[in-house]
Amino acid sequence: MAATRLMTTSAAHFKHKVRILRLLLIAVILLAWQALSMSGLLYQDVVPGLPAVARGLYRLLADPEFYSNLWATAGETILATVLGSATGLAGGMLLGGSRYLQRAFERYLYYLGPTPKIIFFPLMILWFGVGPSSKVALGVLSCFFPVALAVATGMRRIPPIFVRVGRSLRATPMQMATRIYLPAMREPVVNGIRLGFGVSVIMVLLAETKLSNQGLGFLVIQNYQRFDMPGMYALLIAVFALAVAVNALLSRLAGTKRSQGVSI
Repeated sequence: MAATRLMTTSAAHFKHKVRILRLLLIAVILLAWQALSMSGLLYQDVVPGLPAVARGLYRLLADPEFYSNLWATAGETILATVLGSATGLAGGMLLGGSRYLQRAFERYLYYLGPTPKIIFFPLMILWFGVGPSSKVALGVLSCFFPVALAVATGMRRIPPIFVRVGRSLRATPMQMATRIYLPAMREPVVNGIRLGFGVSVIMVLLAETKLSNQGLGFLVIQNYQRFDMPGMYALLIAVFALAVAVNALLSRLAGTKRSQGVSI
């Protein structure tokens, strides 16, 4: 009992130290930014001071146009992440569950995975048009590879006894997937989705800067063209904060129900 209490206290103390380090890092970055702005080494309109960025963030949050563009980007990113994760999950299970498919196709995933997917954007425009569909398709393509590779790796790390028990109980393929495979590789799946979400956000925003009349990427390039640097930095801060929030949610999902066992 005392040992358990000590371990809990140590874990809480460790988390407290991590939070302090994060806050210190943020404070150092902000101070360095303000010092660079005041130093005169760079043009001040390019690196505005923190008060100017804060005013830009206030204007951004008070502007209804920001929220309509936020929902546009969020909708495209969420749909791309859901579709990319679903296809990546299915593809990763097929690769991880079959030596023949793994030998035949996995190397191509490793070849295509690091390829910048923005080069496929012209094809997406030809196939899906200039509307949101082309951005979603690019996000799906970007999300698929990290999820598929993570799931395929997780499948190979499942203890064979789990698979043998499921087959001895004559579990259907759907039961094997939902009650054995997914619970046994929960963390690799969530980590793959986290990576997929990250690259999906990047590709959707890049596509919006190239050809769009809505979305946060469109607002960023619009502020850049007007040389409204505080407004552009405020948008980047908003995008960063949203990405951190979603990743924190996915991390919590990965950390919950770890004690849940495999069941048929």
